[in-house]
Amino acid sequence: MSLLRDIQNTAVDSASDVATLLRKCKILAVRLGNSDFRNWVDRELNGYDDRDALPDYRKLRVESVGHFSGAFNSGLRNAPIPPVCLPAELRESIGYSYLMQPISAYTSLVDKQERSNAQENWPADLVALVGRDIYQHMNCMAAWKIIPYNALVALIDTIKTRVLNFSLEIEAQAPHAGEATLHELPLPQDKVSQVFNTYITGSVQNVATGGSHFSQHTSSNNGASDEVFRGLIEALAAVTNKQQEARRLTSAAEEMRQAFGSDSFGARYKNFMSLLSDHIQVFGPVVAPYLPALAAFVAQ
Repeated sequence: MSLLRDIQNTAVDSASDVATLLRKCKILAVRLGNSDFRNWVDRELNGYDDRDALPDYRKLRVESVGHFSGAFNSGLRNAPIPPVCLPAELRESIGYSYLMQPISAYTSLVDKQERSNAQENWPADLVALVGRDIYQHMNCMAAWKIIPYNALVALIDTIKTRVLNFSLEIEAQAPHAGEATLHELPLPQDKVSQVFNTYITGSVQNVATGGSHFSQHTSSNNGASDEVFRGLIEALAAVTNKQQEARRLTSAAEEMRQAFGSDSFGARYKNFMSLLSDHIQVFGPVVAPYLPALAAFVAQ
């Protein structure tokens, strides 16, 4: 199995470890000779040391709660802390959780048997600074940010999806890129960087898929999306040796088409990818040209 296909199979496997996936990407990054991709993989594996370099998917909007103590044994436990009670210059830093640790730190929280929210404690000096200004006649004894369990699951899913889209596009342009020898560059660096910025950082607006079926823009209108879904459904229908599975995937693709532009599109996309992961060997090559466009629709 090629390295690119191995990465793709790992990315769509719901039980796969994202750190293992990223280590495979490290090999791919070296063979591609691309420093942008390599640096991103290293930061995901080892953590970020600069908040300004943190990707948007690692910045979570959160709420804070705390324990409060008052006179005559009065008090509040797990009481919400309204941001309006805080100085204006502190509201942004308190209103967000910046996930700067290695990705393994968050997978360990997701892999726990109990699916509970995580928390990030406020610094003690911050509690002392604003603790008397939140609830009247009460002092804050401890406070923390609530990091939803589902947000950590989404973080891991986001990384897998971005790696999947990146590897599919690289394969479309250079199928043997994963097997490149030392000092052999299978693609020009500007092309690899364009793919990286499109599918990993999301900073490039014009998306050109490697397949010959269509081209599209991330701000796709309904006409472009219809072209994508029509081609996807026709490609699935052409698979004759797995007709029952093809019908299920076609039905899921049709649900995506119907949900395009609505809040439910992301859920329909995840359902389609979940079904696809069960039959990646058969249907992966068939749908590969369309997956980058679908991911771009989700990102809109």
